[in-house]
Amino acid sequence: MDQGPSGAPGARDAHSLPGCYRHPDRETGISCVRCERPICPECMVSASVGFQCPDCVRGGSGTGSSAVNAPRTIAGGTITADPRLLTKILLGINAAVFLAVLVLGDEFVAHLMLVGAFPPPEFGWEPVMGVAAGEWYRLITSVFAHQEFLHFASNMLLLWWLGGPLEAALGRARYLALYLISGLAGSALTYVIAAPGQFSLGASGAVFGLMGATVVLMRRLNQDLRPVLVLVALNLVFTVLAPRIAWEAHVGGLVAGAIIGYAMVHAPRGRRALIQWGTCGAVLVVVLVMIVVRTIALT
Repeated sequence: MDQGPSGAPGARDAHSLPGCYRHPDRETGISCVRCERPICPECMVSASVGFQCPDCVRGGSGTGSSAVNAPRTIAGGTITADPRLLTKILLGINAAVFLAVLVLGDEFVAHLMLVGAFPPPEFGWEPVMGVAAGEWYRLITSVFAHQEFLHFASNMLLLWWLGGPLEAALGRARYLALYLISGLAGSALTYVIAAPGQFSLGASGAVFGLMGATVVLMRRLNQDLRPVLVLVALNLVFTVLAPRIAWEAHVGGLVAGAIIGYAMVHAPRGRRALIQWGTCGAVLVVVLVMIVVRTIALT
């Protein structure tokens, strides 16, 4: 999504969007309502009408309104000194689990993988392993587990590319909710649709959730959607054509991420928190109902 700087801050050719005055390599269609300088999601401070840049916020609005002066992201989150901190932590957790898998081997990763029921129902026995056997934690641990380097590297690269801008635009709490619920939604759809004895793992559901939210955010900011749409399309084609891919996790994460992302960046200011967290709760309830219904069917 980021492009290299070209000339002075904000300089672009006639066919491009201007660059943020603080981050010239980031194109944006949003300007500060006070000084009219272009600002990227990281620099946007929510005001009563539109967005302000950090410099104008520090200078004060002259109204004495704490709602205007408090630095906020486009989604209402708090602007932080390191807008990628949570993304770095998520990368670190995934890396630590991957190293543990390499060191401890198949027996360790078998406890993290997502599996519905093993042995499968067709054997006529009660499952002794899997979500249907009470191992609910697998729906989350599988989101942080990888066994193959290429799988791990591709997911982490996408997490870094997409996660940083989203964390800056949404704020940490909203970004974490997006990531975890998208990952859980991907696991839930896999649990519901895939064969009960099928094993799967990886952060793809959460990453596809970030893709869905990125499309919504870029559309909200009137930015060029073509790069991220091509990225989503290529990943969906790979999902369909590549063998041993749990496509259900990709689709579940993408849909959940798009829904939550829409609520995050389009919620009206007066009811923003209610709509944002209400949408997260609604998606989570749907996911939990899917899991419970599938568990009843398998037991």
